[in-house]
Amino acid sequence: MKNPLTAWLAPEAPVVDQATRHDLTALAQLHGASFHRGWGEAEFDAMLREPNTLLHRLRRGSKVIGFAVSRMAADEAEILSIAVAAKERGRGLSHGLLATHLGHLAGRGIRSVFLEVEENNQPARRLYEKAGFAVVGRRERYYREAGGEERNAMVMRRDLS
Repeated sequence: MKNPLTAWLAPEAPVVDQATRHDLTALAQLHGASFHRGWGEAEFDAMLREPNTLLHRLRRGSKVIGFAVSRMAADEAEILSIAVAAKERGRGLSHGLLATHLGHLAGRGIRSVFLEVEENNQPARRLYEKAGFAVVGRRERYYREAGGEERNAMVMRRDLS
């Protein structure tokens, strides 16, 4: 039997697995807290129903603390969004989430993965660069901030084969 004090001091290890419809509220809340224009439950529900979309959750016990979602077409995929709860950041959890997500994409025959990242988002760019992504393009004024400021996006790519 697990010692309650040990369980309290050392929380459960995070797990990456397939998101389900039971996660819709948590996914929408997490996305809304992480991005200027958050996706709602209906958007996540639609993604879960699409056979060409892969949506993983990062959870600690039953609590969703992150997610990664990609859309697949032929042998390519685009990472649409990846997020980790603010209080869980800085612990390297996004690396494991991204690595697991990429492994599942490779297992489905995906050879190349693309994404856009805000040019000045250094933590995200470091994550992607460490995961083997390289900048292959730039989109001017791709993102619009809450105050109306426009930001450039870097287009990144990684080969999985």
